[in-house]
Amino acid sequence: MSGRITIDPITRLEGHGKIEIFLDDKGDVANAYLQVPELRGFEEFCVGRKAEDMPQLTSRICGVCPVAHHYASTKALDMAFGVEPTPTARKLRDLIYAGYIIYDHILHFYFLGGPDFVVGPDAPKEKRNIIGVIEKVGLDVAKEVIKHRAYGQKITEILGGKPTHPVSGVPGGQTKTLSEEERQEIERMARSCVEFAEFTLKLFADVVLANRDYMKLVTDPALGLATYNMGLVDENNHVNFYDGRVRVTAPDGSEFLKFPGRDYLEHIAERVLEWNYVKIPYLKAVGYRGLTDGPDSGIYRVGPLGRLNAADGMATPKAQEHYDQLCATFKTKPVNSTLAFHWARLVELLYVSELALQLASDKSITAADTRNMNYAMQEEGIGVVEAARGTLFHHYWLDGDRLVKKVNLIVASTNNMGPICMSVRDAAKKLVRKGKADDGLLNTVEMFFRAYDPCFACASHLLGRPALEISLRGPDGTLVEKLTNTE
Repeated sequence: MSGRITIDPITRLEGHGKIEIFLDDKGDVANAYLQVPELRGFEEFCVGRKAEDMPQLTSRICGVCPVAHHYASTKALDMAFGVEPTPTARKLRDLIYAGYIIYDHILHFYFLGGPDFVVGPDAPKEKRNIIGVIEKVGLDVAKEVIKHRAYGQKITEILGGKPTHPVSGVPGGQTKTLSEEERQEIERMARSCVEFAEFTLKLFADVVLANRDYMKLVTDPALGLATYNMGLVDENNHVNFYDGRVRVTAPDGSEFLKFPGRDYLEHIAERVLEWNYVKIPYLKAVGYRGLTDGPDSGIYRVGPLGRLNAADGMATPKAQEHYDQLCATFKTKPVNSTLAFHWARLVELLYVSELALQLASDKSITAADTRNMNYAMQEEGIGVVEAARGTLFHHYWLDGDRLVKKVNLIVASTNNMGPICMSVRDAAKKLVRKGKADDGLLNTVEMFFRAYDPCFACASHLLGRPALEISLRGPDGTLVEKLTNTE
């Protein structure tokens, strides 16, 4: 009865992927793999380019997370040009970043991940989307979803010059000031976003937390991972998206590492796997032990749940209340439930909405000192931010003409690739029995990669010649011949 089940393509994500589920003789799952078949190789595109072009170039990696790449790149140029942004520029960067997280987190909950809960994992596939959500929650709620996602993009447009691919980040600051009229407009939108984030958390409580079947799935220990967790934190160990130190906590919740982003290569390595274009990062101090969790495995998680686990709390009062509620519900910290990523994401939506309101209410943000040009050129630049999906590293090596010699990007979905594969495998083993898997069950398996909100369009590297491997298998699945371009 051995065989395999293929989910190709997987759905509601950024990029492309497929899941291969291999069955044993009883029809139960022997193993499962999530494969990313696309190769972007964006690092190679950047070699030879002018350093100051990088924030615009790398923002084109993805149309969903361009602000994250733009400011990871801008921060890398701050270091490469030996300059600190002005206080006003720092506030503007924080504010545009909050706008980006607002629209991105709304996108994922209502358009990508949320339909599995709002309309149900077993609903017809044509209903598991924003249209099905609208039918379920009503047109008035749908209008609020569209409006507030547009508010996040409007903040990006005002501060970044474009609603999708910002152009305002430069070494030492920002190219655009904020007028008083624009500040008032953003303040009004941010206040509304706080109310909408609270509404969304209430919707999550009503739809998910009050549903016994959903919570059985969410709290099942077999469907969680006891990994290390990583995220940027401020001086109080609170979640910070734009700046701070990288904090890593162990599976028992204790602090394991805390380091400035520029030291990331001292602590992170990547493992190449033959079946995937995306590598598996791990902590050097622990080591790579394969796709397994626990304190002896260097695999770590990033993103909303990774950030909340790596932090001691949130920096705004309403978000802190919901952070406390999340931890109290699971009666433990860290929270290991993969599906709790959705709840953590909504806590963050409230946090960035509160942050945007704080920043926009500060009239000093309209000051004219938006750029510091006292440069002291360096040969390298490293920028680290928290993308919506997790920790994002940009590292550039420059020559004497300020041209890019080498680029290394470790994006959020690369950091999460190991846990994503493990979560999909564990879900398949738990749910698929005796070869029986209908559409709803396979969609439930997909829910476990979707919780991470992966962006595989960003995640694949190119280091040297790309490997191409073709496996020819007989009807019984045995390998007949393997062809590769690496020999």
